[in-house]
Amino acid sequence: MTASTEFLTVPQVMERLQLGRTAVYALIHTRQLASITLGRARRIPADALTDFIQTRLDREAA
Repeated sequence: MTASTEFLTVPQVMERLQLGRTAVYALIHTRQLASITLGRARRIPADALTDFIQTRLDREAA
């Protein structure tokens, strides 16, 4: 992570992945999608979302 890392909210990730809240939190809970907690807010680094998508694409292609 760099100092200029962009952080996404759960609703932003929901929109980008076209998934519901429960599905996004399940990905976080199973550590498939990295996240951090800032106070009471959950944030997902944009790089973590990119890595998650690339991993899934690689897995599907194999």
